[in-house]
Amino acid sequence: MEIACLDLEGVLIPEIWIAFAEKTGIEELKATTRDIPDYDELMTMRLEILAKHNLGLNEIQEVIATLSPLEGAKEFVDWLRERFQVVILSDTFYEFAGPLMAQLGYPTLLCHKLTTDETGKVVDYNLRQANPKRQAICAFKSIYYRTIAAGDSYNDTTMLAEADAGILFHAPQNVINEFPQFPAVHTYEDLKKEFLKASNRDLTL
Repeated sequence: MEIACLDLEGVLIPEIWIAFAEKTGIEELKATTRDIPDYDELMTMRLEILAKHNLGLNEIQEVIATLSPLEGAKEFVDWLRERFQVVILSDTFYEFAGPLMAQLGYPTLLCHKLTTDETGKVVDYNLRQANPKRQAICAFKSIYYRTIAAGDSYNDTTMLAEADAGILFHAPQNVINEFPQFPAVHTYEDLKKEFLKASNRDLTL
Protein backbone atom coordinates (compact mmCIF):
# COMPACT_ATOMS: atom_id res chain seq x y z
CA MET A 1 0.00 0.00 0.00
CA GLU A 2 1.05 3.59 -0.56
CA ILE A 3 0.92 6.51 1.88
CA ALA A 4 0.60 10.09 0.68
CA CYS A 5 2.46 12.41 3.07
CA LEU A 6 1.61 16.10 2.85
CA ASP A 7 2.94 19.24 4.43
CA LEU A 8 0.14 21.41 5.82
CA GLU A 9 0.86 25.14 5.73
CA GLY A 10 1.34 26.47 2.21
CA VAL A 11 0.07 23.17 0.76
CA LEU A 12 -3.43 22.84 2.24
CA ILE A 13 -3.89 25.86 4.49
CA PRO A 14 -2.56 29.43 4.61
CA GLU A 15 0.66 30.11 6.49
CA ILE A 16 -0.59 30.74 10.03
CA TRP A 17 2.33 32.92 11.10
CA ILE A 18 1.96 35.11 8.01
CA ALA A 19 -1.75 35.57 8.73
CA PHE A 20 -0.90 36.48 12.32
CA ALA A 21 1.81 38.90 11.15
CA GLU A 22 -0.67 40.61 8.85
CA LYS A 23 -3.21 40.91 11.67
CA THR A 24 -0.70 42.34 14.16
CA GLY A 25 1.41 44.34 11.73
CA ILE A 26 4.61 42.64 12.96
CA GLU A 27 6.62 42.15 9.78
CA GLU A 28 9.25 39.87 11.37
CA LEU A 29 6.61 37.21 11.97
CA LYS A 30 6.18 36.77 8.22
CA ALA A 31 9.36 34.69 8.10
CA THR A 32 8.67 30.99 7.51
CA THR A 33 10.65 27.86 6.70
CA ARG A 34 10.68 29.12 3.13
CA ASP A 35 13.03 31.83 4.37
CA ILE A 36 14.84 30.32 7.37
CA PRO A 37 15.77 26.63 6.95
CA ASP A 38 16.71 26.15 10.63
CA TYR A 39 13.40 25.52 12.41
CA ASP A 40 14.84 26.02 15.91
CA GLU A 41 16.23 29.41 14.88
CA LEU A 42 12.87 30.35 13.39
CA MET A 43 10.81 29.32 16.43
CA THR A 44 13.20 30.96 18.89
CA MET A 45 12.82 34.21 16.97
CA ARG A 46 9.02 33.87 16.96
CA LEU A 47 8.80 33.28 20.70
CA GLU A 48 11.03 36.28 21.38
CA ILE A 49 8.79 38.47 19.22
CA LEU A 50 5.63 37.21 20.95
CA ALA A 51 7.13 37.95 24.36
CA LYS A 52 8.29 41.40 23.26
CA HIS A 53 4.78 42.33 22.09
CA ASN A 54 2.99 40.56 24.96
CA LEU A 55 1.13 38.25 22.58
CA GLY A 56 0.15 34.67 23.34
CA LEU A 57 -1.77 31.61 22.21
CA ASN A 58 -5.18 33.25 22.62
CA GLU A 59 -4.35 36.00 20.13
CA ILE A 60 -2.95 33.51 17.62
CA GLN A 61 -6.02 31.25 17.94
CA GLU A 62 -8.31 34.22 17.34
CA VAL A 63 -6.64 34.74 13.96
CA ILE A 64 -6.69 31.02 13.15
CA ALA A 65 -10.46 30.98 13.75
CA THR A 66 -10.85 33.33 10.78
CA LEU A 67 -8.87 31.15 8.34
CA SER A 68 -10.03 28.55 5.83
CA PRO A 69 -8.13 25.92 3.82
CA LEU A 70 -6.72 27.01 0.47
CA GLU A 71 -9.21 26.96 -2.36
CA GLY A 72 -9.55 23.39 -3.63
CA ALA A 73 -7.62 21.87 -0.70
CA LYS A 74 -10.53 19.97 0.84
CA GLU A 75 -11.49 18.50 -2.54
CA PHE A 76 -7.88 17.52 -3.16
CA VAL A 77 -7.60 15.75 0.22
CA ASP A 78 -10.87 13.91 -0.46
CA TRP A 79 -9.58 12.83 -3.88
CA LEU A 80 -6.28 11.67 -2.39
CA ARG A 81 -7.94 9.68 0.41
CA GLU A 82 -9.89 7.66 -2.13
CA ARG A 83 -6.61 6.46 -3.65
CA PHE A 84 -4.00 6.54 -0.86
CA GLN A 85 -3.63 6.44 2.87
CA VAL A 86 -3.08 10.12 3.77
CA VAL A 87 -0.98 11.56 6.58
CA ILE A 88 -0.23 15.23 7.22
CA LEU A 89 3.37 15.76 8.39
CA SER A 90 3.67 19.32 9.65
CA ASP A 91 5.84 21.60 11.76
CA THR A 92 2.75 23.36 13.04
CA PHE A 93 1.30 22.74 16.51
CA TYR A 94 -1.79 20.87 17.64
CA GLU A 95 -2.87 24.04 19.46
CA PHE A 96 -3.00 25.81 16.08
CA ALA A 97 -4.26 23.18 13.69
CA GLY A 98 -7.57 21.97 15.15
CA PRO A 99 -10.06 24.33 13.44
CA LEU A 100 -8.41 23.93 10.05
CA MET A 101 -8.14 20.16 10.31
CA ALA A 102 -11.87 20.06 11.02
CA GLN A 103 -12.48 21.89 7.75
CA LEU A 104 -10.30 19.33 5.93
CA GLY A 105 -12.24 16.37 7.32
CA TYR A 106 -9.73 15.42 10.04
CA PRO A 107 -6.98 13.63 8.11
CA THR A 108 -4.27 12.17 10.36
CA LEU A 109 -1.90 14.90 11.57
CA LEU A 110 1.57 14.42 13.06
CA CYS A 111 3.01 17.70 14.36
CA HIS A 112 4.29 19.40 17.54
CA LYS A 113 2.99 20.86 20.81
CA LEU A 114 3.35 24.19 22.57
CA THR A 115 3.89 24.89 26.25
CA THR A 116 1.93 27.83 27.63
CA ASP A 117 1.69 29.37 31.08
CA GLU A 118 -1.49 30.17 33.01
CA THR A 119 -1.91 33.46 31.10
CA GLY A 120 -1.66 31.83 27.68
CA LYS A 121 1.86 33.07 27.00
CA VAL A 122 3.81 30.64 24.80
CA VAL A 123 6.88 29.77 26.84
CA ASP A 124 8.28 26.86 24.83
CA TYR A 125 7.75 24.58 21.86
CA ASN A 126 8.11 20.81 21.96
CA LEU A 127 9.20 19.05 18.81
CA ARG A 128 7.82 15.55 18.36
CA GLN A 129 11.36 14.46 17.47
CA ALA A 130 14.38 15.72 15.54
CA ASN A 131 13.83 15.88 11.77
CA PRO A 132 10.26 14.61 12.31
CA LYS A 133 9.05 14.60 8.70
CA ARG A 134 11.95 12.49 7.45
CA GLN A 135 11.70 10.20 10.49
CA ALA A 136 8.00 9.61 9.82
CA ILE A 137 8.83 8.56 6.24
CA CYS A 138 11.52 6.22 7.57
CA ALA A 139 9.00 4.70 9.99
CA PHE A 140 6.42 4.10 7.26
CA LYS A 141 9.06 2.50 5.07
CA SER A 142 10.15 0.27 7.95
CA ILE A 143 6.68 -1.31 7.95
CA TYR A 144 6.79 -1.71 4.17
CA TYR A 145 4.62 1.18 3.06
CA ARG A 146 5.57 2.98 -0.11
CA THR A 147 5.64 6.76 0.44
CA ILE A 148 4.91 9.72 -1.84
CA ALA A 149 5.42 13.14 -0.26
CA ALA A 150 4.60 16.74 -1.19
CA GLY A 151 5.73 19.97 0.45
CA ASP A 152 6.71 23.54 -0.26
CA SER A 153 9.59 24.58 2.02
CA TYR A 154 13.15 23.86 3.09
CA ASN A 155 11.89 21.85 6.06
CA ASP A 156 10.11 19.49 3.65
CA THR A 157 13.11 18.60 1.52
CA THR A 158 14.50 15.82 3.74
CA MET A 159 11.01 14.27 3.73
CA LEU A 160 10.83 14.50 -0.06
CA ALA A 161 14.31 13.01 -0.43
CA GLU A 162 13.58 10.08 1.91
CA ALA A 163 10.22 9.26 0.29
CA ASP A 164 9.95 6.92 -2.67
CA ALA A 165 8.83 9.99 -4.61
CA GLY A 166 8.92 13.67 -3.63
CA ILE A 167 6.99 16.59 -5.13
CA LEU A 168 7.31 20.34 -4.58
CA PHE A 169 3.95 22.12 -4.43
CA HIS A 170 3.45 25.90 -4.26
CA ALA A 171 7.18 26.17 -3.55
CA PRO A 172 8.97 29.52 -3.93
CA GLN A 173 11.47 29.79 -6.76
CA ASN A 174 14.48 29.71 -4.42
CA VAL A 175 13.47 26.26 -3.15
CA ILE A 176 12.69 25.02 -6.67
CA ASN A 177 16.11 26.24 -7.85
CA GLU A 178 17.96 24.55 -4.99
CA PHE A 179 16.15 21.21 -5.34
CA PRO A 180 15.73 20.61 -9.08
CA GLN A 181 15.53 16.84 -8.50
CA PHE A 182 11.91 17.20 -7.38
CA PRO A 183 9.10 17.96 -9.86
CA ALA A 184 7.50 21.31 -9.02
CA VAL A 185 3.80 22.05 -9.60
CA HIS A 186 1.47 24.85 -8.55
CA THR A 187 -2.11 23.58 -8.96
CA TYR A 188 -3.99 20.74 -7.31
CA GLU A 189 -4.81 19.26 -10.71
CA ASP A 190 -1.12 19.05 -11.54
CA LEU A 191 -0.38 17.69 -8.06
CA LYS A 192 -2.92 14.92 -8.63
CA LYS A 193 -1.12 14.01 -11.86
CA GLU A 194 2.23 13.86 -10.06
CA PHE A 195 0.80 11.52 -7.43
CA LEU A 196 -0.60 9.28 -10.14
CA LYS A 197 2.73 9.34 -11.96
CA ALA A 198 4.59 8.44 -8.77
CA SER A 199 2.24 5.62 -7.82
CA ASN A 200 3.13 2.04 -8.73
CA ARG A 201 -0.58 1.25 -9.14
CA ASP A 202 -2.90 1.77 -12.08
CA LEU A 203 -4.81 4.81 -10.83
CA THR A 204 -6.85 7.38 -12.70
CA LEU A 205 -8.08 10.92 -12.11
